[in-house]
Amino acid sequence: QWAAFLDSEGRILDSKALRERIFYGGVDQNIRKEVWKFLLGYHEYDSTYAEREYLTSVKKSEYEVIKSQWQSISAVQAKRFTKFRERKGLIDKDVVRTDRSVAYYEGDDNPNVTILRDILLTYSFYNFDLGYCQGMSDFLSPILYVMKDEAESFWCFVALMERLGPNFNRDQSGMHSQLFALSKLVEILDSPLHNYFKQTDCLNYFFCFRWILIQFKREFEYDQVMHLWEVLWTHYLSEHLHLYMCVAILKSHRKKIMGEQMDFDTLLKFINELSGNIDLDWTIREAEALCICAGENGAACIPPGTPPSLPIEMGLYED
Repeated sequence: QWAAFLDSEGRILDSKALRERIFYGGVDQNIRKEVWKFLLGYHEYDSTYAEREYLTSVKKSEYEVIKSQWQSISAVQAKRFTKFRERKGLIDKDVVRTDRSVAYYEGDDNPNVTILRDILLTYSFYNFDLGYCQGMSDFLSPILYVMKDEAESFWCFVALMERLGPNFNRDQSGMHSQLFALSKLVEILDSPLHNYFKQTDCLNYFFCFRWILIQFKREFEYDQVMHLWEVLWTHYLSEHLHLYMCVAILKSHRKKIMGEQMDFDTLLKFINELSGNIDLDWTIREAEALCICAGENGAACIPPGTPPSLPIEMGLYED
């Protein structure tokens, strides 16, 4: 089926049809490595086999150059480079507890954990302003698992962070814009629940923070997360389907939330304990229905540039 989307030179002729197919059916794990590069924006849909091969070799060299920037820092230099030491310390701490139950990352002295660390350190030099924040390793782990290639994983991660990097802004502006949009969507799609949150002073929606920050990574099994992400990355109905998923889950528990008169702390505990107990396929289909139901009114709730929309006037490989 995948081959049918490509012409003789490797161009994807109908990217919308491909994205629709992935939205409803996901991607077979044997071709994820190829397909994800398009979904993430690392490859253009209209690029040829030859252009992609060339890009891959250029980007591999580019990656090595950026990586060498931190590899060449001597111990003496590191002593005088507080920011580098802090970031490296944080990354070292995070990678050893990222998805260690997945066979690809389990066990002591696992080389894949080292690659995870190297990519994140390199990214902190590539995007020095953003650097490294907790949660980024959660996004990189499935990408490296699928790509099994250091340089390609790096550039796919770069592409993803163009969209989701604002989730990690120091001022939390990226998260606030999504939580604001979520509160507006609940107001349209479930006004009794919205009114209840208003009464209980829960309109900041911080109890959904984890869902949004790392795109439900902690709520589902590893293979389910990969399926969910590729559905979200199609941007087929909306770039913000994850917000409609939040609405769907909250709506399905409205009776319990309101019946038990949950306050913020109880709600946060309840939401966190849903981890591993959410029906993914049902949630995606319900989010789709809510997105269609909200229509233009729903889209109007979401301020322009809200992640994962690309920041205004931001190109992937700008100089």
